[in-house]
Amino acid sequence: MSKSEVPGKEANVLKGHEGAVLAARFNSDGNYCLSCGKDRTIRLWNPHRGIHIKTYKSHAREVRDVHVTPDNSKLCSCGGDRQIFYWDVSTGRVIRKFRGHDGEVNAVKFNEYSSVVVSAGYDQSLRAWDCRSHSTEPIQIIDSFSDSVMSVCLTKSEIIGGSVDGTVRTFDIRIGREISDDLGQPVNCISMSNDGNCILASCLDSTLRLLDRTSGELLQEYKGHTCKSYKLDCCLTNTDAHVTGGSEDGFIYFWDLVDASVVSSFRAHSSVVTSVSYHPKDSCMITASVDGTIRVWKT
Repeated sequence: MSKSEVPGKEANVLKGHEGAVLAARFNSDGNYCLSCGKDRTIRLWNPHRGIHIKTYKSHAREVRDVHVTPDNSKLCSCGGDRQIFYWDVSTGRVIRKFRGHDGEVNAVKFNEYSSVVVSAGYDQSLRAWDCRSHSTEPIQIIDSFSDSVMSVCLTKSEIIGGSVDGTVRTFDIRIGREISDDLGQPVNCISMSNDGNCILASCLDSTLRLLDRTSGELLQEYKGHTCKSYKLDCCLTNTDAHVTGGSEDGFIYFWDLVDASVVSSFRAHSSVVTSVSYHPKDSCMITASVDGTIRVWKT
């Protein structure tokens, strides 16, 4: 695999956050992106033109994660104030606040119908919230983890959580079954391959691990970056040909999915790279950092 296939050329720098940016995410068609951070704000951008569109303010502490619905009409966010906010994108108004976690909330995701938000908390639980009902109580609580839950992924019928207790746990909502895969190292981020067959887990021993979703078998390990004390995102490129992730020294790494060789690595930021998000269709990615910037990369 050649370097030219993966993004490495800086196209834009998005500036506006005061302090560390903790997450940056493309929307479902890749035309816009959202970011959130230590300055308690969420920002909406056109990354391709380098334009800041809107700022969302309501959180009382840092905002750790943000996710937008496929139709771009609603977003959810979470953070240090222990709450999940459900927003109207166009008006910037908070429609609902979900409270119930006993600690900071690390991650949020909408289900595919945008009717439910699932949150991952420092209180060792995953909680599901119904966006359509006016109840502020969770419709489901999963509390079989023994440490902070850092990351969550959803399929049509499953909730998957990655935890500092070293496990990736899959809960089948339809049949009420739980499967636990123990990686033996604190997990700080999980993401799914685009074909849905694999889970990529970032662990605090500076290793990304690829698991077969059905069998739980460890398929591959990716090394070279530094990940020891920060929550760092990882993901697969939109073709599933490469794995990418940030490093605490400001570098971005691309690995070949199959043989785990480093295809490309370059210094993207002056500090820890907290977040990576890959464009759903094009060869383009965004990265976010403790240095306060979001950068757009193309081939």
